[in-house]
Amino acid sequence: MSPLASTRPRMLRRFSAPRMPVPVPAGHTRIEVAGLRVERAGRAVLDQIDLRVRAGEVHALVGPNGAGKSTLLAAISGDLPAAAGAIEVDGLPQAAWTPVELAMRRAVLTQRNTLSFPFTVDEVVRMGRAPWAGRPEQEHDDSIVADALQRCDIVQFAARPYPALSGGEQARAALARVLAQQATTLLLDEPTAALDLRHQELVMRIARDRARAGDAVVVVLHDLALAGAYADRVTLLADGRVRAAGPPDAVLTAPLLSEVYRHDVEAVPHPRTGLPLIVPRRDRQESTHVAKEKQ
Repeated sequence: MSPLASTRPRMLRRFSAPRMPVPVPAGHTRIEVAGLRVERAGRAVLDQIDLRVRAGEVHALVGPNGAGKSTLLAAISGDLPAAAGAIEVDGLPQAAWTPVELAMRRAVLTQRNTLSFPFTVDEVVRMGRAPWAGRPEQEHDDSIVADALQRCDIVQFAARPYPALSGGEQARAALARVLAQQATTLLLDEPTAALDLRHQELVMRIARDRARAGDAVVVVLHDLALAGAYADRVTLLADGRVRAAGPPDAVLTAPLLSEVYRHDVEAVPHPRTGLPLIVPRRDRQESTHVAKEKQ
């Protein structure tokens, strides 16, 4: 067979109509990771990672700095190659999908969302509609963008240049772009890091709402209380491996967190909701000393 003939099926696949995502029941696996290993400079930064991302769930990735949370999200999104293991999206290997087909299935919010050109916020959010260009879904672009702006509380900034916004406002605009993409899986890397308390809760309610609507949501969090309050499932990473995975009350325990974070942690139920509250242990003498120093 000639080299040209051997590449013909791939070329035809590239230019044929994209395979559209289909609705699935809650609990259905959208993304599956098995035996994943990722290396940087010849060193394993992730090893033996197994993970299932299910429709209708918020799945939180937690762990100390350097545990591999963002690296895992980048590998799932296809931005980092795997040295070993497999990643499947909607039942097929990640490489079996075209870039447009992947964009219809997973939307990615990275930690840093910088732009060098003065696009308006509205224009940035519209970038999320790119996978649907030239398709019937494009007719709904205006209403979808307007809804994303409203949900992320940035309607008032729609005409402003994106670079002129504060860090927290840029973070919400970037999230609105991800929502406008209308992918079936959201991959959110520290979406609350630059936000005040009100907007942290807003973002996590958006994640919860998307899961209720049938999407799968993976979110990297440093705030363990947010993970306990909003996640259906938590995966705790440490030193590039899965240390524990399961429901929040099974993973977010004081002994386990104290071991992984190398700091004494208290995990107590909220007196009204019963949701776990996770705080570092501080004795009264240390707290008094800190208060006097601030004075």
